[in-house]
Amino acid sequence: MLKNIRLERPLAVIDLETTGIDTKIDRIIEISVLKLAPGGDVDHRTRRVNPGVPIPPEATAIHGITDDDVAEMPSFRGIAPSLTKFLDGCDLAGFNVLNYDLKLLVAEYNRVGLGFSVAGRKVIDTCRIYHQREPRDLTAAFRFYCGLDHEGAHGAAADVLATAAILDAQVARYRDLPRTVEGLHGHCNDPDAMDMGGMFGKDEDGAIVLIRGKYKGRSLNEIARAKPDYLEWMQREDFFDDTKRIALEALKQAS
Repeated sequence: MLKNIRLERPLAVIDLETTGIDTKIDRIIEISVLKLAPGGDVDHRTRRVNPGVPIPPEATAIHGITDDDVAEMPSFRGIAPSLTKFLDGCDLAGFNVLNYDLKLLVAEYNRVGLGFSVAGRKVIDTCRIYHQREPRDLTAAFRFYCGLDHEGAHGAAADVLATAAILDAQVARYRDLPRTVEGLHGHCNDPDAMDMGGMFGKDEDGAIVLIRGKYKGRSLNEIARAKPDYLEWMQREDFFDDTKRIALEALKQAS
């Protein structure tokens, strides 16, 4: 399958479908591994997993996997031993695997008390290669949208001028983009969120609920009473101030 890469030991190409994008708390619901051997043998296995938590609608909208689809599937604990064996002695590859897939996989192993070692493995991230060869930085955006070289790149004064020009050029290029700051804000952020980090929203009755994270769909007041440590943790982490304020107000009301 690989025509231009020489393998000295098996290479496992990995992709995960998950309940969300938080590598610390979200769960695997499908894992696919393409195992390529030095001799040319190919072993491609895909397995769905019951995450033990509801799959958010926004996640289903991306990968199409529902709670019913995984209801009869094994848990990650159930597949972990065989997956460990399948990946034994393999180097790893994936798209954004270093920032996402591998971190989430390690978190799942840690959660079931088994651990997954990356020591001695080589890891290839095709996303990093892509960004290195086809930059997605301010200079590249200025050249793409404005057709100009970014003189003085990484100087704050030059960067803000370039950013303003890029924004204006983007609105001109994409006719479906809003023409107002309020509209563009809505385009860049979750319209249902109450805070910049997109942690909190409101249900049909107007009650505040969590729309991301470990307790998606749960009432904020309920979490403040039953799991105050989660909201206290938010105060210590790098959430935006509006997220912390909403969480703190709920904690005060529950005390």
